[in-house]
Amino acid sequence: MYNQSLYLSKRIQVEDALALVQSGYEVVLGLGAAEPRLFLERLHEEASRVKDVHMVNCLPMGEYAFFSNPSYKDSFLLEGWFYSGAMRKLHHNGNITFIPNHLHFASTKRMQYRHPNIYIGNCSPVDNHGYVSLGVSNVYEKDMVENADIVILEINPNVPRTFGDTEVHITDVDYFIEADYKLPTLPISESNEKDRVIGNYIADLIDDGSTIQLGIGGIPNAVAHALTHKKDLGIHTEMFTDGMVDLVESGAVSGKLKTLHKNKMVAAFALGSQKLYDFIHENPGVSILRGTYVNDPYVVGGNDNMVSINTSIEIDLTGQCCSESVGTRQISGTGGQVDTAVGAQNAKNGKSFIALYSTAEIRNKATGEIEEKSKIVPMLTPGAIVTLSRNDVDFVVTEYGVAALRGTSVRERVKRLIAIAHPKFRDMLEAEAERLMLW
Repeated sequence: MYNQSLYLSKRIQVEDALALVQSGYEVVLGLGAAEPRLFLERLHEEASRVKDVHMVNCLPMGEYAFFSNPSYKDSFLLEGWFYSGAMRKLHHNGNITFIPNHLHFASTKRMQYRHPNIYIGNCSPVDNHGYVSLGVSNVYEKDMVENADIVILEINPNVPRTFGDTEVHITDVDYFIEADYKLPTLPISESNEKDRVIGNYIADLIDDGSTIQLGIGGIPNAVAHALTHKKDLGIHTEMFTDGMVDLVESGAVSGKLKTLHKNKMVAAFALGSQKLYDFIHENPGVSILRGTYVNDPYVVGGNDNMVSINTSIEIDLTGQCCSESVGTRQISGTGGQVDTAVGAQNAKNGKSFIALYSTAEIRNKATGEIEEKSKIVPMLTPGAIVTLSRNDVDFVVTEYGVAALRGTSVRERVKRLIAIAHPKFRDMLEAEAERLMLW
């Protein structure tokens, strides 16, 4: 039995935790569903007392007053490793900025720049041995627990107890705030016909016994559905998703042929439905390990038959992928796309896929009308961020087919990418390729 008196001595109220924040501090927050909701809901109350507090997060779920209200911008600057919808919407406030990163380096490179004064996230209840679990995320959380001056955890019975490297003993936590809120969930993205066509193209190129990395959205969900007839798949992924739960329940996942962590499903964080959180709770088949390890391209490449599946916003005719911005406007982040795409190609018999629709609908600013635009473009939109370089692109998939780019010249890439573009844009792409002397 753990020392209950020690735990009780570490309990504080939210007001006490807020009082620990000082001007100029670096405060790191748990990722996604691991964010400390009670603390963040009241952080703005300290605005008159503190200045220049750097709040560092990744994929926040809530829209909190400390960054949504621009009147607090002299007190709090929100710096994010990956933008969520709230950060996209409120970036114009002038108190939100992006931290460029490959996710497996997020914590280590940040700590080389600034030391974390406070880490605050959430955790599961204490077990009989005095351990809590960091639950749904270990992308950088354990690294911060081990390095921050002050560690505060909102202890919440709704946080699943997960295994791998999420266990933290109460002696390594400075303060606990007792909480009881439901974790945020994500709606399930329904797959449309385009998604299903793309999913089937990708699934046809995945062998039984492969180890899979998937994200979220209509296309990844369609891929997961198309893989349900496969056998002995393994999971080594940045994000554990509902699609993976469905794959497990279909019988397609055994993990017995994995090279690394045989019979274990490996991830750095989980985000999705309550069903997902229930699935990972006390599940010894799921290992939530540090992002510095899970997303390391050399570790990813240690899985034979590794398959990485990611999406992109647009791709140019030479293979450059913009997956995180619309022009200069940041809308998401690099995340683990490069980590997993490069890692999969390091693997024996590995494959990396970039999947996207051939077109997107945009509003013409002059006329206000909705127009269709090719997502395979002669050149990326001015200011667009190159997330995955053309050197690192393998397969590109649209609803019109698959372009295998590994080892190809620019001339051959142009031909293959035009072949999977929407038919009504192919003549334009050919003319632009000629004008730009790409072939």
